[in-house]
Amino acid sequence: MNALHFGAGNIGRGFIGKLLSDAGVHVTFADVNQHVIDAITARHQYPVNVVGEHSTTEIVTDVDAINSTSDQVKDYIAKVDLLTTAVGPQILARIAPAVAAGIVERHKRANNQPLNIIACENMVRGTSHFKQEILKALPHDLLPWVEAHIGFVDSAVDRIVPPATSQSGDILEVTVETFSEWIVDKTQFIGTVPQIKGMEPVDNLMAFVERKLFTLNTGHAITAYLGFYKGINTIREAILDDRIRHIVRGAMEESGRVLIKRYQFDEKKHMAYIDKILSRFANPHLHDDTARVGRQPIRKLGPNERLIKPLLGTFEYQTPNDNLLIGIAAALNYRNDEDEQARELAQLIANQGAKSVLCQISSLAEDNPVVASINAIYNAMQNQQFI
Repeated sequence: MNALHFGAGNIGRGFIGKLLSDAGVHVTFADVNQHVIDAITARHQYPVNVVGEHSTTEIVTDVDAINSTSDQVKDYIAKVDLLTTAVGPQILARIAPAVAAGIVERHKRANNQPLNIIACENMVRGTSHFKQEILKALPHDLLPWVEAHIGFVDSAVDRIVPPATSQSGDILEVTVETFSEWIVDKTQFIGTVPQIKGMEPVDNLMAFVERKLFTLNTGHAITAYLGFYKGINTIREAILDDRIRHIVRGAMEESGRVLIKRYQFDEKKHMAYIDKILSRFANPHLHDDTARVGRQPIRKLGPNERLIKPLLGTFEYQTPNDNLLIGIAAALNYRNDEDEQARELAQLIANQGAKSVLCQISSLAEDNPVVASINAIYNAMQNQQFI
């Protein structure tokens, strides 16, 4: 099997690219970083440090790379069996025209073998979103053929991959945690579902999407925002702070009550999952900055994202949300001059006030009582009167 993977960054190399290569899939990375492309093309392999209780360095082999802006992309899409991405949610729309051009070329060559596309992004139903962007760039008369031969498979991905810190200066070296989870919607494949170790096909994907979003992503974001607020540099240092850990655990338990009611999760198993997530945050081998995890606060305060979506669930099931409100206030308070969205958020709040901006971004109604509660916490944090 041959795969084209968009995104040769740390997640692309350390997570999806590695799992595919380990399963015997020949992986071609498509990226704009020519230095990385040249290094992969020259070596056809790279090291991955898998860190945890038992750390190892594994070599990913049988890989190559092309520039994602080149005509080669169209040729590869015309012939590969699988297309995956790890580029970030905001980049999917940018690469959609190139993917559409490759699908047109595939049709011209009468390649009727199934092509399955999986966007491995931190977003709900990312591939379905990617599909709509691709369809916009396709000729209308080609759509029936696309529906018959191209699978758009939603997924949930989970692996902490901090920025590379190679002591040797190797541009391709990447560090990842031991834990990984790649869950895909088996009902969306065209043709036979590929057997790839580390990829788990399920028929109830949304349960796993929300479990990850409401637990790992919610907890990670709140840890970052509270840690950054207290001047703590890393996620590990932040989660070892007793007050932060108490709030983060509380928020994950609040979102967990929503999941338990919505999907009938086993409560003991889910609480054990929360414990596992907290231990991952405290992994001494992972050096992940609170500034990196907290970036793009406007996106993360969106109605379908890691802070607001579980909060909406607490309204639906009438369950507690005190710690989630603290996390949302901390996100509003994120002041990082090196992050474009953080600067934009601060300016919006300065011009309009935190309550108005929160409602615009999150779609919460201004008369919702939690808005006033979040605003009060935000003001306390602004006045250095919180934790």
